[in-house]
Amino acid sequence: MLPALDEIAKRRKVLGLTQKQLAKLAGVSQSFIAKLESGKIDPAYSKVKAIFSVLERMEKRENYTAKEILNEVVVGVEKNDKVARAISLMKEHGYSQLPVFDNGKCVGCISEKTLLSQITAAEDPSKVSQRLVEEIMEEAPPHIDENAPIPLISNLLHFYPQFWLRGKAR
Repeated sequence: MLPALDEIAKRRKVLGLTQKQLAKLAGVSQSFIAKLESGKIDPAYSKVKAIFSVLERMEKRENYTAKEILNEVVVGVEKNDKVARAISLMKEHGYSQLPVFDNGKCVGCISEKTLLSQITAAEDPSKVSQRLVEEIMEEAPPHIDENAPIPLISNLLHFYPQFWLRGKAR
């Protein structure tokens, strides 16, 4: 039995592959991958099997580690920053969540989900942006080392949709 189709985009992104690269490796078109990931088609079993075979081969590749797909500079906020700064960085970089740092150490995260729940629960939603990030942040996700193998990362993503590689805060 094959994994769920929504796993394709997640696993492709973890491996640092573009839709075009995955399509070439699996012998399908880039538009097929795009339609598949967006749920716009009901694909043939043989094509899906070919895609998952490529993903599995890539995940099992020896010496393929997190270091090969990580971003050297991590975009995040300090715990004493205002929530407005976190919102601004999320918009600027197109992120739905950011790590929260305390002197370079990740101590939590802030996400769109958290922000929306704070805004909906607030008596005066306009004041949420003036609060400190540490007042509303969530607990820190698991950290992994840059030498962690890709299969480990893939398994972690099943339980934690976000986690941070050790990196430099920006």
